[in-house]
Parts: sequence; structure tokens; C-alpha cells
Amino acid sequence: MRQSMTAVLERDTEFVKDFDTEPYEVAWAGEARWFVQHVDGDGTARYVTQVSPDGITWCDLDGEQHLAEPGKLVSWPVQGFGHWLRLRAVVEGTVRVRIHLAIKA
Repeated sequence: MRQSMTAVLERDTEFVKDFDTEPYEVAWAGEARWFVQHVDGDGTARYVTQVSPDGITWCDLDGEQHLAEPGKLVSWPVQGFGHWLRLRAVVEGTVRVRIHLAIKA
């Protein structure tokens, strides 16, 4: 039987500057998908998936940016991620976000 779970990394959190989510250990997973929703604010943010071998040092997975705008939900799959995942966000203006990481073994 396959196992899956969804981790809530941010819930209605407001940001006015660039940020990184808390790291999440995913070594047991074979698939992952980000869900990012801007629930309020007048700004935008560009997100890049980052990976780490130890949860301490980070690098961009592929450099691909995902744009989230007010009131929109965006999602993208993550492949070949190794042990730890997080998002790096470059914020313009003010955003209030919900960020979920869905993972499946």
C-alpha cells in the first residue's frame, strides 16, 4: 500500500520580504508536489524549490521559478529531490500565503 501525507509549512502567514520555508525531510518519499496559495495582499512572489543533503546547506533544485499572485493557487511537481526540501521566495509587496507540501512513497 502506498503512503502519502501533506505537510502544512505556512498557514496564512504574512510576508513583506524574501523568505525560506522551514525544511522538510522527505528521504522516504518518491514523489512530491508543492501547493502555494496567496490568500491576501497586494504583492507577488516567485518560488524556487531548494534541496539539501542535511537540512542545513541548500541549493536550488533546478532554478525554475513559479509565480504566485494574489488569490491564486499554483502547484508544481518536484522530482529527483533527495533528502530535504524547502522553498525560497522572492517577495515583491505584501503577501499572505498558505504553503503545502504533498509527498508520496
